[in-house]
Amino acid sequence: MKMVAGDHIQIQKYSIMPEVVEELKRMKDIGLPIAAMGLVGYLKNMISVACMGRLGALELAGGALAIGFTNITGYSVLSGLAMGMDPVCSQAFGSHNLPLATLILRRTVLMLLCASLPIGLLWSNLEPIMLGLQQKPDITRVASIYCQFALPDLIANSLLHPLRIYLRSRGTTWPLMWCTLPAVILHFPIAIFLAFNLQLGVPGIAVATVVTNFNTLLFLLCYMFHTSTCPEPLCVPLSSPPSFESTSNVSMGEEWGTLLRLALPSCLAVCLEWWWYEFLIVMAGYLGKPRVTLATSAIVIQTTSLMYTLPMALGASLCTRVGNELGAGRPRKARLASLVAMGLAIIASMVGLLWNTIGREAWGRVFTQDGEVLELTMAVLPIIGFCELWNYPQTTGCGVLRGTARPGIGATINFYSFYMVGAPVGIFLAIVLKVGFVGLCYGLLAAQVACAISIGIVICKTDWERESLKARVLAGTGRGGSTHEDQIKTKCEEEEAEFLKEVNMEA
Repeated sequence: MKMVAGDHIQIQKYSIMPEVVEELKRMKDIGLPIAAMGLVGYLKNMISVACMGRLGALELAGGALAIGFTNITGYSVLSGLAMGMDPVCSQAFGSHNLPLATLILRRTVLMLLCASLPIGLLWSNLEPIMLGLQQKPDITRVASIYCQFALPDLIANSLLHPLRIYLRSRGTTWPLMWCTLPAVILHFPIAIFLAFNLQLGVPGIAVATVVTNFNTLLFLLCYMFHTSTCPEPLCVPLSSPPSFESTSNVSMGEEWGTLLRLALPSCLAVCLEWWWYEFLIVMAGYLGKPRVTLATSAIVIQTTSLMYTLPMALGASLCTRVGNELGAGRPRKARLASLVAMGLAIIASMVGLLWNTIGREAWGRVFTQDGEVLELTMAVLPIIGFCELWNYPQTTGCGVLRGTARPGIGATINFYSFYMVGAPVGIFLAIVLKVGFVGLCYGLLAAQVACAISIGIVICKTDWERESLKARVLAGTGRGGSTHEDQIKTKCEEEEAEFLKEVNMEA
């Protein structure tokens, strides 16, 4: 019996639908806890800011300055550097190279601890730096005190970021959320007790944040050691760890070089995007009616932070899925994962657009009752909604770049999108054409559009077979004649034979 072209298309359609459904389930299992954890982290930050507001206007201003400074100089750097372990760890779990996953975890922790030393020195000298930038002495003094008491948080984050990526890379994400939730629940009474009952003020809030992060770390470590068994990665001896390269005579310096070549561009990509939002706040202070524009910018930052939790979870899930499948030698499934995730991102972005457009007045009243601030907020939130229409796909697409060990491309795209497109457009509209804060938001929209289009082009041009071969080398399974490589080849041949068998039976 002959099979016409239409029948062939129907067979392909029915054969791929179960894979799409399975991929959606895997995305849900990995991404849902990450999104929930992001919302819980957002709640922790809101509790801290609310406590500062209760202390007084000076404490709120100083605390806000300190939070902005620590985000720019510390947390963004540690978060970005930790993402360097994303491709190696996810691909190592995909190829079942468990010792390599543990090795990259330990080296990333060591790298972050080393990076914390200059960051801590910078935080300790916040006051002279801010005074040199003509900041008010009383606000600077409060911010400096906050930073000094927050120094131990660098150690907590140097351990938390790698552990989270490690667990996510092996698909264990629900424990991440359940370990974070009780720590954040405890954050509220701890912050109240230290800041108000003991009358420590801003230092008490900083200490409460440190204690909360160490509690999260403690819960994570208890989970990992309680559930670990002898075959688990943390129990595997590392007497002869696999190298990053395909040859056996690669030095430790070259292996560290490979890790740094992944970590530094990842750090740059994260920092460039984070810093642009700080640039938005700074520029708002130079516009007319700075009280109104700065208050509106704070609402915009809170809105984008909340909206970011979903695409961040999708991007992290996609990074894990792409890395796992490439490490296992299944490039077709890695490509399918990217298509499914991007489709989800586009659907979710439309929800974000509707939220910022239809609910702009109700959302604005959550933060302010000031007529001028509310009016400007209602004017810019629909623009932020269109930003999210592009931000969701571009943030999700960054997961492909991390999962395929191409963070340098992401850093390059972020640089020219935000600083060669977004910043000039925003400054021109806000200052030259005197559009004001609305012009800065249009600059953000231009940056998001350029970034999303660029990342989409990169994903469309991705050679998945080539990325699979690169993953075998990076994950330590690319040695010629290795048993694992033969298993991957055999598995691919079996899947192809099974598909052809189904086609012949339908024919």
